[in-house]
Amino acid sequence: MSEDLATLITSMAARARAASLALAVSPTRARNAALVDLAGRIDRSHGALTAANRLDLAAAQENGLSAAQVDRLTLTPARLTQLAESVRQVAALPDPLGEVLDESTRPNGLRLRKVRVPIGVIGIIYEARPNVTVDCAVLCLKSGNASILRGGRESFESNRALAALISESIASAGLPGDCVQLIPTTDRAALDILLRLDSHIHCIIPRGGEGLIRFVAENSTIPVIKHFTGVCFVYVDKAADAAMAESIVVNAKTQRPGVCNAAEQLLLHAGVAGALLPRVGAALAAKGVRLRCDAASAAILAAAGIAHEPASMGDFTAEFLDLVVAIRVVASVDEAIATINRDGSAHSDAIVTADEAAAAAFLAGVDSAAVFWNASTRFNDGFEFGFGAEIGVSTDRLHARGPMGLRELCSYKWLVTGTGQVRE
Repeated sequence: MSEDLATLITSMAARARAASLALAVSPTRARNAALVDLAGRIDRSHGALTAANRLDLAAAQENGLSAAQVDRLTLTPARLTQLAESVRQVAALPDPLGEVLDESTRPNGLRLRKVRVPIGVIGIIYEARPNVTVDCAVLCLKSGNASILRGGRESFESNRALAALISESIASAGLPGDCVQLIPTTDRAALDILLRLDSHIHCIIPRGGEGLIRFVAENSTIPVIKHFTGVCFVYVDKAADAAMAESIVVNAKTQRPGVCNAAEQLLLHAGVAGALLPRVGAALAAKGVRLRCDAASAAILAAAGIAHEPASMGDFTAEFLDLVVAIRVVASVDEAIATINRDGSAHSDAIVTADEAAAAAFLAGVDSAAVFWNASTRFNDGFEFGFGAEIGVSTDRLHARGPMGLRELCSYKWLVTGTGQVRE
């Protein structure tokens, strides 16, 4: 390991910690001004940003990235416009800092207030998604946290171009320059150093494939907020509307198949599988989806003349991130719930039904970060939840769960006001 690299990363973390203390007490107007300025810079920089992105896309072709990885990497004009809009939405959100979460006065006259404050310094480690550079930087900035960004080599040029705009906007608002820093190397050794700087960094959030996230979780001395996989289910109940079931299943699977909230698993109630599966299966097949089936669903599709494949046991717990779906027939909503809790990843799961009792049982019984009734799993997203953007989706149980926005990037502290009390 290079001594120079260790010095660089340690220095970045120490400077981020100093910046975080200043940022935590900075005025809301300054943080908002930086974000509004950044949105404008993104709008005016489409040419430079797409040129940088083309360098990454050319390297992606040479390195054999999958279609899903290339899709995540690509910055189109429409995506850049949406990115700028998400920055404006974050700027328009209420400042979470200083919010009083609880308040009471003790019998001895002590006044207690539980107040929302930043976590401190957050390290974000991610792969081929340059939009994460902006999403994470602006959410941390607005919530008063300093951030250290470590993107993957796949998006290195795009990340550098976006980080330069962020630095310019921070300077324009008079905020500490070190409150957002991009690690200027893709050397894996830099990650090893970063994950052990618990004296300066308070939280690590990895975004990427399961291999990256497990490496981070297993090697970090800093608390990690994460999800490993998105094995998301749609369950079509016996009381499902046929048109709605088709629409939700197709959207959840095909709208963007390479993301963590795309459906990978389809369950159908035995009472309607014979009638609905041919319709849903044909709609999926028309979108190029390969259907991997258990014996019951295979028999139904075979009778309808719809191409399908036998599923392996591994398919029923797989995150395909591709135009592939595993299909099973279940006997009841209770079996669907048990199947999802056993084979899913506690990320995003949906029921399609007109039966309120079945929906209530599903919403209560499925132990996932987000559970949907008559809506696509693709809505498990900070932008769609009204957070402006998200720093990630957590399937952890402590601190944060689901899409993480401004409030999820905060902790709290107790402010205690007395009039001279001493403890007897």
